[in-house]
Amino acid sequence: MENESRARKITSRISYSFGAFGHDAFYATLSTYFIIFVTSHLFDKDSGGTSAKMIAAITFIIAALRIVELAIDPLIGNAIDNTHSRWGHFKPWIVAGGTIGSIVLAILFTTMGGLNVSNPILYLIVFAILYITMDIFYSFKDVGFWSMIPAISFDSKEREKTATYARVGSNIGQNLVGVVVMPLVLFFSANSNHGNGDNRGWFGFGLVIAVVALISALVVAVGTHENDSELRQNAEKTSFKDVFKVLARNDQLMWMALTYGIYTAGMQLTNALELYYFTYILGHAGQFSLLALINGVIGIVAVLMFPPLAQKFSRRKVFFSAIALMIIALILFAFAGKSLPLILTAAVLFYIPQPLIFLVVLMVLSDSVEYGQLKFGHRDESLTLSVRPLLDKLGGAISNGVVGLTAVLAGMTAGATAGDITSHGQAIFKLIMFGVPALLILIATFIFFKKVKLDETMHAQIVDELEQTWHKHLDTDESMDQIEKEVGADATIDYQAPVSGTLMELDKVNDETFASGKMGKGFAVKPSDGGVYAPFNGVVEATFPTRHAIGLRSDTGVLTLIHIGIGTVDMRGTGFVQYVEKGDRVKQGQELIEFWSPAIENAGLDDTVMVVITNYDKIETLDFTKTTGVVEHGENIAKMSHVDITK
Repeated sequence: MENESRARKITSRISYSFGAFGHDAFYATLSTYFIIFVTSHLFDKDSGGTSAKMIAAITFIIAALRIVELAIDPLIGNAIDNTHSRWGHFKPWIVAGGTIGSIVLAILFTTMGGLNVSNPILYLIVFAILYITMDIFYSFKDVGFWSMIPAISFDSKEREKTATYARVGSNIGQNLVGVVVMPLVLFFSANSNHGNGDNRGWFGFGLVIAVVALISALVVAVGTHENDSELRQNAEKTSFKDVFKVLARNDQLMWMALTYGIYTAGMQLTNALELYYFTYILGHAGQFSLLALINGVIGIVAVLMFPPLAQKFSRRKVFFSAIALMIIALILFAFAGKSLPLILTAAVLFYIPQPLIFLVVLMVLSDSVEYGQLKFGHRDESLTLSVRPLLDKLGGAISNGVVGLTAVLAGMTAGATAGDITSHGQAIFKLIMFGVPALLILIATFIFFKKVKLDETMHAQIVDELEQTWHKHLDTDESMDQIEKEVGADATIDYQAPVSGTLMELDKVNDETFASGKMGKGFAVKPSDGGVYAPFNGVVEATFPTRHAIGLRSDTGVLTLIHIGIGTVDMRGTGFVQYVEKGDRVKQGQELIEFWSPAIENAGLDDTVMVVITNYDKIETLDFTKTTGVVEHGENIAKMSHVDITK
């Protein structure tokens, strides 16, 4: 059974990783390489002004539809949350999105039977309908796919492994497209067209990516298992208005969102124009595959570099160092000319910081959940975390529009070669590829420097304050009659030791907040092992991102906080594994958290576990039956009755 379970986990991770591979290969094709097909191959070079007008119209449609589609995303999230099927919440949308998105993508890489020339207006109408249809179903797949991580497993450790597999698959998928794009285009082309391929070649490339994306969606559906739970059910509807409401009132989220929105528009603009550089400046489109291959390798390395760098230097220092490297890369790229070694060096230096900056942004946005919770007394987790994909789409919409305009202004349209691009065209191109992104990135960095104050230290303080106030927001609105009906009028519970070790009096611990009794009545344990277990039957009422504490409510209304170590909030989860989430029902004796005492000791911290009853003043009877000596988890150490909410 254990081997079967392990095999199932590995199958799930690999399936999910392959899903991320196909998902990001699709996105890279849509966001970067489709616009190249539009500007360079969809229209004949003899079309003159008509070609430029059609390119401008298509890029405007793409940008406009993507911006409009932002308003639909919250509705998509609600639709997925409200989906109930034998396959779960997410899989139906992943398969539907993968199927429809793939079919439409393949169609978009065609002239639609020559409509682009014979009836341009009809082509634009059909194009707009197909594109918005594809983008909506892609969003269903995107939201459904990344929402699956919590549903695949409730084991925090397993989630981290699944997410790591997905990030690796995602990085490979995104960059492998760049490796194969020109070889596939040339392989399927009837005419090499100076190494740029033809329409048939680009359709072959689009079809291959579409098939891969479809297969990867089916693999996710077959290879992963969605666990049923009430954990992720949300009675509140997410709306476009609510997203901006959260932005407006959570200042740290707002400034980080503004920073990332400006930064990602500049970053995506340079990335989207790189193949144009290889095609129309260097004159060797096929050599772009070498850059994509290098980026694919270093992208994985950069992701793995982030945790040790952030731990040693802090996230802010990682962010500013990464930005400095990007600016250096842009300057080097701008003067690289036709030197392939310089071009590759500059492009690689520009790519290395991108995963690091993304992870810094992701951490700050995640931490702003607790910031908003402390500031407003309400946790807007789903709304807060929906901001990043919205900004990614907005940045992509802006960059797509600018790329199309740049291609027209620089003369990089159908039939053109590197020899056709004038010095004026090259100057315009370089200004938009390097100058505009550098300006946007510097503006974003200035905003981050001046306005984003939420770092590791501040977040640790916020979590510490939340620990001390979490129970204040848990007052029940049930009447005493309802509680007595549920648990019995004379209900009492045996409170079991959640940790094995040596009992200590609470006032002897080296933490004034707990020792003073401010947090409640209780006891402490010098642990002999690293397991934390539920002291009673109840519900998980509070978890913390640092995984060093947990709040529980018994079926009789008793609130308890179990806090592992002193100052361990600063470890930011290192050495802790959490097996349950807020909202989970737990049984007495069920393992909740596992921690590694050597990690706490290596950090120079005290591993004493403090256990308090926070609403002791509302409990009719509370008797500790054991206060000293060695105790084993599961051993009864207290007896208490239900909570009297009339007090």
